[in-house]
Amino acid sequence: MKIRLPIYISIFIFSFTSIYGQVDTESLEKRKDSTEIMYYIVEGDTIAREMINLDEVYLLKKVKFMSEDDRRRYLILRRKTRKVYPYAKLAAERLTTMTERLRTIEKKSDRKRYTKQVQNYIEGEFSERLKKLTHTEGQILVKLIDRQTGRTAYDLVKELRTGWRAFWYNTTANLFEISLKEEYRPFEVKEDYLIEDILERSFRDNILERQAPAFPIDYSDLTAHWNKKTVDN
Repeated sequence: MKIRLPIYISIFIFSFTSIYGQVDTESLEKRKDSTEIMYYIVEGDTIAREMINLDEVYLLKKVKFMSEDDRRRYLILRRKTRKVYPYAKLAAERLTTMTERLRTIEKKSDRKRYTKQVQNYIEGEFSERLKKLTHTEGQILVKLIDRQTGRTAYDLVKELRTGWRAFWYNTTANLFEISLKEEYRPFEVKEDYLIEDILERSFRDNILERQAPAFPIDYSDLTAHWNKKTVDN
């Protein structure tokens, strides 16, 4: 089943570097001091160091599945998550840009005109892409919008339009088993945990470009949480 996402959500949707620390080996010189402790001289840096700070890296274990059906469902979820995540990422970027721009506009009429211009641009250029999402892809997108912006799609629509419009958009979406009020809860919902796992692995493999979520998510704590639940069950 195909859905047509509310156009006012699209306003927010369109508006890696590697996670591993890298050091230029040609500019790195190893030396030993009189105590036989190895230290490093980095070109352009006069301070000798016993260690070099690198970005934090998660060592991810291979995903294990209880059955072939579980494996198949994970792969389907991975394909859909990778498809819609860029939209959620752009939603966060667009929201930041719009918010900063609106702060500089004093007149209410000018603010309304600016919002309308953005809406028309998005509708003309990108709405057709969103119409092609399936209902499950649409639901994942709604969750990821909450992950990246810290606000549900319902709240975002309500901010730009009215509570009445947001109510009707939510009612329409419910016909397709989609709630615009859906939140991203990886510590409570197993599917959301799997989505987070897919994102982390996709960031690591440079398949998706990392963008920090709107609220802190500790992947190691999250994994330990669900591993414990599996053992307890």
